[in-house]
Amino acid sequence: MTDNDTTQGDATVASPVIADLVRGTLIERMGIELLEIGAQRTVGTMPVEGNTQPAGLLHGGASVVLAETLGSLAAQAHAGEGRTVVGIEVGATHHSAARSGIVTGVATPLHLGRTTASYEIVVTDDRGRRTCTARLTCLVLVPTV
Repeated sequence: MTDNDTTQGDATVASPVIADLVRGTLIERMGIELLEIGAQRTVGTMPVEGNTQPAGLLHGGASVVLAETLGSLAAQAHAGEGRTVVGIEVGATHHSAARSGIVTGVATPLHLGRTTASYEIVVTDDRGRRTCTARLTCLVLVPTV
C-alpha cells in the first residue's frame, strides 16, 4: 500500500486510512496486501510463505482469512460511512494447492441489500489456477440513535 488515495469508480486503492486500520491486525500478520477496495470489486494478495501447513501447502484457513478480509472490506464499502459490517457466514471450497509465491483474491458481489451483503471470493495462484472459492455473508449494522 502507498500513502496515496486513488479512486477508480467505486474503488479506493491503497488508502493510508486503511493502512492505519490494518496495522497490528491479522491482515498485517498474514501479509495481506490490499490492492483495490470497492463494493463491486475488492482485490488483495497474500504470500504463501509463512501461511503454510506442516506439509508445505498454503493452509486452507489462510485462504479463508484472505477471503473473509476481502469480502468484509467490500461489504463495508457497500454499507457506507456510519455503518459497520460483521461476517455472519463464511464457507470455502479448496480446489488445488499452492506451495509458493503469492495468491490473489478477488471479491465480487452476489447480493447487495440494505441489511446483508454476500460476496464470492475467488483465490488464484501465480499461474492463475483457482485454489479456493469462498462465499461470505455480512450483516450491515445501522447505528441506533
